[in-house]
Amino acid sequence: MIQVEGLSKQYVDQVLFEDATFYINRKERVGLVGRNGHGKTTLFRILVGQEEADRGTIRIPKGYRIGYLSQQCTFTAPTVLAEGCLGLPPGQELEEWKVEKTLMGLGFSEEDFERSPTLFSGGFQLRINLAKALVNEPDLLLLDEPTNFLDIISIRWMVRFLNSWPGELLLISHDRHFMDAVVTQVMGIHRQKVKKVPGTTGDYYNQIAIEETFYEQARRTEEKKREQATQFIDRFRAQATKARQVQSRLKALERTGTKAKLDRIADLSFSFPYAPFSAKVMLHAHNLTFSYPGQAPLFSDLSLSVEKQERVCIIGKNGKGKTTLLKVLHGLLAPQRGTVKTHPSLIQGYFEQANTADLSPHRTVAEEILSVLPKKSLQEARKLCGLMMFTRDQALKTISVLSGGEKARVLLGKLLAAPAHVLLLDEPTHHLDMQASEAMAEAIAEYAGAAIVVTHDEQFLREVATKLVVFHEDRVFVYEGGYDAFLREIGWGDEAGMSSRPPQMAGDSKQDRRERAFAREARDVVLKPLEAKVKELEKQIALWERDFSQAQELMLKASVEQDGEKIVELSRKMHSLREKIDFGYLDLEAAMQERDQARKTHGV
Repeated sequence: MIQVEGLSKQYVDQVLFEDATFYINRKERVGLVGRNGHGKTTLFRILVGQEEADRGTIRIPKGYRIGYLSQQCTFTAPTVLAEGCLGLPPGQELEEWKVEKTLMGLGFSEEDFERSPTLFSGGFQLRINLAKALVNEPDLLLLDEPTNFLDIISIRWMVRFLNSWPGELLLISHDRHFMDAVVTQVMGIHRQKVKKVPGTTGDYYNQIAIEETFYEQARRTEEKKREQATQFIDRFRAQATKARQVQSRLKALERTGTKAKLDRIADLSFSFPYAPFSAKVMLHAHNLTFSYPGQAPLFSDLSLSVEKQERVCIIGKNGKGKTTLLKVLHGLLAPQRGTVKTHPSLIQGYFEQANTADLSPHRTVAEEILSVLPKKSLQEARKLCGLMMFTRDQALKTISVLSGGEKARVLLGKLLAAPAHVLLLDEPTHHLDMQASEAMAEAIAEYAGAAIVVTHDEQFLREVATKLVVFHEDRVFVYEGGYDAFLREIGWGDEAGMSSRPPQMAGDSKQDRRERAFAREARDVVLKPLEAKVKELEKQIALWERDFSQAQELMLKASVEQDGEKIVELSRKMHSLREKIDFGYLDLEAAMQERDQARKTHGV
């Protein structure tokens, strides 16, 4: 068990966290959440001794080993397998099979084992580091964004691996579905404080929302009481008959501390601009075949139609051709055979994560976005900067000093500069934190046009996908349906109970279709009333809070006018509303927990 007490860290005038106190208990798997730049990786580096805290203590039991996934790739062994074996703990140097099993789970083939680590891409080099961290079998494993550069198959393997991890785990990930599938506790850095909550990310954020709602309600109540006391003191200060009451209220004000208003935390919130489009079919690919010189085809005879408001997600292992297909559909690469036909007036918006290298390092954020605006309006450029959370002086930062996540937001801002009919997006949530990833998924889901997206994020797939292009087992095929339906009917073939049959054979029988229909009906019978209950409670609480705010305004007016009868009436009304709101939030929390449990039970 690790004990952390009173830990604080800041850089110049930026406080990351202060007075952080928490324990990592036996066999706990803890997810660490928080906005980008709020100190998650810094906390990891402090725990492993790579940085020093400003204050606080960390107690680690004698002989307790901590393993850390390093993002820096330095290799000394001649082959991938030999490099992986360097991670084996003392006494297990000959247990090469553990390294082989882990490497294969992370997407390496047996042929890759004898290749030099330096011949692989940066993403696969990070996988070698990850394999070394996993086979080391430390008491506490620290994983900082382990799913970066992993494909969907490797992520699913990682979930199974970590769920059987015998020690403790501290995990940073922007992939909410991955984190919720692994952790037993969630710890967050929020407003420079560290808080740990049992359960999932949903449990953590619900708890934070409830606490901040109660805090703000208490602050407003206290503020009104101070205003009323101050008005009484100012009015009766000169009257001798009221001297005792004035002094009493002065002392009460001195004893009562003031609660600071919570600062607004900026969220990434945007919508993709859409140009009106009358035709139904936006893009049609017919019998596409593509291969790089001297290599086998990545896909052959692939046909795909994309209609308005469709969300086509391209999924599968890395290196199989997903990004290449996106480039062919966009016209950046020409197919060996087949055609891509688009409507003559079609406008495409293209986002590629790797294109951060194309950003001009000497431009500011505002200048980079201004460069693609049709009317070159600085006001419009600053507006887009604000949407991408580059406010005021942050918009004047040069590209060269930005983090990977910030550069991704600049690319996104450039994409928002002009309306489009269809979006082609390659890993749009990569480098974004959890809140920003959810904003991206929401923006794509609500987009009035069509979208074609390469992604490995299963939560994103569940929320967005209406059609899939699947790269799996040396085949590429189109699946007409969402991701959950794909898992039920076909699956990845890597887990018990999942079929690897080709799509044309999946679910052909009437009995299969009948059973799936019964399963959906049974799920809806349970979930729909719970979803409706949550929405109704949220709506009712919003109405009560509106009425409470109106009553507060009327109370202030009545106090100024010295309308005693009105003050009594409004006081009773506000007390009743406060009770309704407080109990309403308790009912809402219980309803949300019941709904989330039902979702897990039914695999939603």
